[in-house]
Formats: sequence, structure tokens, C-alpha cells
Amino acid sequence: MVLVSRIAAAVFGGYAFVWGFTTLLIALALVAGLPYGDAQTTAYLLAFLVFLGAFLWAFSVRRVLVAWLVLGGGGLTMTLLSWGLTRTPA
Repeated sequence: MVLVSRIAAAVFGGYAFVWGFTTLLIALALVAGLPYGDAQTTAYLLAFLVFLGAFLWAFSVRRVLVAWLVLGGGGLTMTLLSWGLTRTPA
């Protein structure tokens, strides 16, 4: 059961983390004045590497709960930060 939870943390938690990373990177690039297409392309290219790192890290961390908290919580935090950045008046 621990292995199933670890696999789920790697796949779904990694996806949530990458989602947050991508949205935050795009929001930061837009705030910095980069065109949306360039920001999106850069974020998507880096997302592959971030997902690979998150996926592998989920299997190397000692406790599976830490993987869930860091990946899921980090993804949620980055998504909320990016939402806040895009809602501020320019």
C-alpha cells in the first residue's frame, strides 16, 4: 500500500507541483514584461524537467507523507501565488 501511495504521490503530486510551477513561471514572466507566447513556451519546456525531478524525488524521500505535502502543497501554493500575481492591477 505504501508503494501505491508513493506512485500516486509521484504522478499526481508531481502533476500538481508542475502545474503550480508552470502557472507561477508564466505569471512572473508576464509581470516582467515577456510576451505570453514566450512565457508559455519557456514554462512548458522547463516543466518536463521539473516533473522528472519531482517524480524521482517522490521515490527518494524517506516518508511518503512528506512527498504528498511538498508536492501537493507546493503546487497549491505556487498556483495561488500566480493567481494573486495575475489579479493585481498593472
